[in-house]
Amino acid sequence: MITYDRQTIDNSGAFLIGQLERFDPVLNMPLLAYTWSRDVDLREDVSIADEMSSFSNSSFAAPSSVGTEGESWISNSTNVIAGVDLDIQKTTLPLTPWSRQLSWTVFELASALQMGRPIDSQKLEAMNQTYQLNVDRQVYVGSTILDVKGLFNQAGVKVINAAKTWASSTAMEIVKSINDGLTTAWKQTGRAVVPDSLRLPPDQYALLSSLIVSDAGNRSLLDYLSENTIAYKQNGKPLDIQPVKWLEAGAMQNVNRMVFYTKDRKYVQFPLVPLQRTPMEYRDLRQLVTYYSKVGAVELRYSDTMLYVDGI
Repeated sequence: MITYDRQTIDNSGAFLIGQLERFDPVLNMPLLAYTWSRDVDLREDVSIADEMSSFSNSSFAAPSSVGTEGESWISNSTNVIAGVDLDIQKTTLPLTPWSRQLSWTVFELASALQMGRPIDSQKLEAMNQTYQLNVDRQVYVGSTILDVKGLFNQAGVKVINAAKTWASSTAMEIVKSINDGLTTAWKQTGRAVVPDSLRLPPDQYALLSSLIVSDAGNRSLLDYLSENTIAYKQNGKPLDIQPVKWLEAGAMQNVNRMVFYTKDRKYVQFPLVPLQRTPMEYRDLRQLVTYYSKVGAVELRYSDTMLYVDGI
C-alpha cells in the first residue's frame, strides 16, 4: 500500500515522516562508473571557438638508387642521384558543442535550504555525472550520431581473433595470447613501439586476478603479467592492465575484446574543451545556469600502434 508518509512533496526532497520513523538523511547517489581520464591523454590546445580539430601524418618515400635494398650507393661518375618524396595527409574531426541547463524555482531553493539539502549542488552533481558519462562513451566507442569512432572501435586498427576463450585456457595459454598480441602490435610498427597498455573486459580482468601461477599460491596471473611480458622488457615499466566496461560482449561488439595500445599523446589523444558556465539568469520565479563544453573525437595518430583481439 502507498501511504502518505512515502509521498514526495516535490523534487527538493521533502518527505512526510512518521513519528516513529528513523530517517537517514544521507543522500545515496546513483552508482556510476567512468574511466576515460585514466586511459587517454587530453589535447588541451583546443578552445570553445574551434569547430574542428585536425592533425597530419607524413609519409616518406626513398626509392633505391641501386638494386632493391633501399640504399643510396653511388659511383664516382654518377650523374643521376635519387631523391626522397614526402606526402602529408590531414585528418579532420568535429568539435561538437555539449550543454545542459540547470534550473530551480525560488520555492524549491527555499525548501531545500530549510531542510539542509541544497538542490542547486545536487543538480550540479547530476549534470557533472551526465557529462562524465557522455565523455566516457565518446572516448571509448564514439558516436553513431556524429559518425565518429572511439578508442576501442577505430576502423584503421587491425583486428585478430583469439585462439580460444580465456575461460577455457590455462594460465600459460593466457600469457601466450597476451604476448602474441604484444608481438603482433610491435611487428606492425616495424619494431618501433611495443604497447604499454592493455585494456580488458571486467570478467577477464577478474580471471587474471583469481588465477594463481606461483607454487606458493601467493602470486596471481595479473601480478605475474605485469613483469613477464615483452612490454616490460622493452619499455622498462610494467604492462598497464586495466578493466573497461565497454569491452564486454554486447557493449559495442558481439564478443569480448582486448585492446593493446600505447598511452602517449604522440600516438593517441582526445580533444576536449573544459566545462564552462554562463552567469546565473533570473527568469520569473526561476533561477537558471547553463553549462557548456566542446567535445572532440579520439585522434589516433598511428593506427599501427594499436591492436584489437576478439573472442577472449
